[in-house]
Amino acid sequence: MRTTALRATVILLGAALLSACQKEEQAAAPLRPAAEVGVVTVAAETLPITNELPGRIAPTRLAEVRPRVSGIVVERVFEQGSLVKEGDVLYRIDQAPFQVQVDSAEATLKRAQAAQLQARQTADRQQQLRRNNVASQQEYDNAIAQLAQADAEVAIAEAGLASARLSLQYSQVTAPISGRIGRALITEGALVSTNSSENLATIQQLDPIYADFTQPAADLIRLRKALQDGQLMTGPNEAEVKLILDDGTPYDVPGRLLFSEAAVDETTGQVTLRGEFPNPNGDLLPGMYVRVQIQQGIASAAIAVPQQAVQRDAGGQASVLIVNAENTVEQRRVNVGRSVNDRWVITQGLKTGDRVLAEGFQKTAPGAKVAPEPWVPPQVANAAAPAIPREQSDMAEPDNKPSPEAKAANQ
Repeated sequence: MRTTALRATVILLGAALLSACQKEEQAAAPLRPAAEVGVVTVAAETLPITNELPGRIAPTRLAEVRPRVSGIVVERVFEQGSLVKEGDVLYRIDQAPFQVQVDSAEATLKRAQAAQLQARQTADRQQQLRRNNVASQQEYDNAIAQLAQADAEVAIAEAGLASARLSLQYSQVTAPISGRIGRALITEGALVSTNSSENLATIQQLDPIYADFTQPAADLIRLRKALQDGQLMTGPNEAEVKLILDDGTPYDVPGRLLFSEAAVDETTGQVTLRGEFPNPNGDLLPGMYVRVQIQQGIASAAIAVPQQAVQRDAGGQASVLIVNAENTVEQRRVNVGRSVNDRWVITQGLKTGDRVLAEGFQKTAPGAKVAPEPWVPPQVANAAAPAIPREQSDMAEPDNKPSPEAKAANQ
């Protein structure tokens, strides 16, 4: 029993001594400093509501070149793919048959004019005889009727001549509009007809040019309702639209919104909108796929945070890390709306004055103490950094050239 009591006493004394040593070590160890993190203090701001919608490029005017007379094509005048002006000659049809018709119509007109002259002279003579009571009334009436018939024959002959000259003129196929002409669909020697369904070429006006894009009808209705309720406001440039090309580069020249379709497509539930864009260099071609950015309102009290500040769990729920007044990290769930450049608009979960963690996620976790610092976007920091002179950069580069002794040793 004495031995057991002695062992227990020794164990207790050892435990007490070990506890005292651990407390001394903890007291002597320095406290770990709080991790420095970058935070963004959110504030309500005015942000445009810009939607990015898919669209296609379409020409402002499209004309199919068709013949107005039938005949054999003897010459193609235009260069394929070139710019043509309204009235430029594109094709020439064999003019010989039409020239013959013009000559025949001119001869018919001369014959009618000769008959008209004879009828007028007869009518004048009968009128003089009637005044002298030499001719009868019947003879006078017959002369007047013959003159009227001769006048009608002249009018018919003039119309026939005009028709023949018009056919001769139409033997030169001209451009109905100004624009860029495509490939030639026929060659010299082909027989063309006014009843044929095949056109000779196609001309498209490309400056300005249209961009037709679609938007879900539900989104359009929601935006209009928000405007009516006063949640949004319109700005001076609400009708301005911008283009993003298929490779992601923005189109330099902005356009304007022309109209939105008054009906909804039954198959897709989309509403078609059309914008007009200048195209002086011909960079936009019909059929190109583009993305159209259109501003459809302005949110007067929107809250936005950097995109990297928003995290999502396995279920897709979005959350952000908040630094409270005690510099302790908290996790808060939020509702994410649309994107504006490199930021997300938070529709619910944040208020003005909240400090959102934007940098240093790997250094901390919810419940940890941190040292918050204002976060500066990388593009702003790079723009503010002073440029290093070329001379200093060259001086800072290490000299990797081997010395003469090293060259001799290598040899």
